Amino acid sequence: MQPIRVPDRNASRAWIQSLRLASSAVVGLALAGCYVLQAARGQAAIMAKREPIDRVVARAKTPAHVRARLEQVVGIREFATRELGLPRNESYTTYADINRPYVVWNVFAAPEFSVEPMQWCFPIAGCVPYRGYFSESSAQRFAARLLRQGYDVHVGGATAYSTLGHFNDPVLSSMVRLDDVQLASIIFHELAHQRFYLAGDASFNEAFATAVEEEGVRRWLLSAKRDAELERFTDQRRHLVTVNMELARTRRNLRDIYENGGRPRYASDTRAAKAREFAALADRLGELSAEWNDGIDYRGWFARDLNNARLASIATYFDCVPGFERLLAASGGDLAAFYERVGQLARQPMAERRATLCGLDSPP
Repeated sequence: MQPIRVPDRNASRAWIQSLRLASSAVVGLALAGCYVLQAARGQAAIMAKREPIDRVVARAKTPAHVRARLEQVVGIREFATRELGLPRNESYTTYADINRPYVVWNVFAAPEFSVEPMQWCFPIAGCVPYRGYFSESSAQRFAARLLRQGYDVHVGGATAYSTLGHFNDPVLSSMVRLDDVQLASIIFHELAHQRFYLAGDASFNEAFATAVEEEGVRRWLLSAKRDAELERFTDQRRHLVTVNMELARTRRNLRDIYENGGRPRYASDTRAAKAREFAALADRLGELSAEWNDGIDYRGWFARDLNNARLASIATYFDCVPGFERLLAASGGDLAAFYERVGQLARQPMAERRATLCGLDSPP
């Protein structure tokens, strides 16, 4: 099944994904100059490494952990189509050993006194709030250039990305080091991008894929009677919702600070207020980590670069998820009906769509 692509009446530019916080990312291939060259070469290199999963599983020298994960993928892939209505195609039926921990590194940036991310627009991929590099050193060089220009910057590695059905995406060696739940999450998320993609609205696309991912994992664990893992997944999801609420509150506070004081003569005061907000957020995340004791150090997770760009990167994936969850509930949990409602909503003007799904704190 081909993804639904809906033209955006409020934007003449279009988009592609990934990351994820883990996330999941999408790489645009149609750019100018050196960037398009590295993207095209990186994509071609991955395609050249693909092998059918059954061949890799049958090979005697395949490491046991890789074989186990790939055998798990077969069932996850079938569940995605049969139970979640996700595309039945050749994606995730092959394996590629990329010999690195991440497939791409995404660079996010935001002005010093703004919570809105920079956008980069490409002829095919459209506008996205990051640039993806197949080389970590290239990503870091680009990030360093933005830092010198005064931007807040975040560089995050992506375990997988989607080509939206333009290519048959393989399972990557960066994915098989994850546990079963994380692996299922990524496959459901990336296939959701193939099921539905709205040109020009990264927040809509990522939140949709995240909502499908989370519902998919819940149903998959239920069907397999993996009750302990389902309980742990549910708890972590609840905790993550709380963390995202804290991040959203900080963004609102920062937006007020920047709008009221982000002028040259007040720059030093604004920086001080900004630092206090991030310090308070870090303290709060530390308190939550200690309270939950779920094995995740939320303060440490953000410690390296807690800044405007990091907040923006999280917002892209999670701000609109509650809206999609409400839409699924209104559809009675029927995914076919849910997808139909998503298609109807996507045909609305962007401002109306964002107001319905994402609330007042969604990015413009």
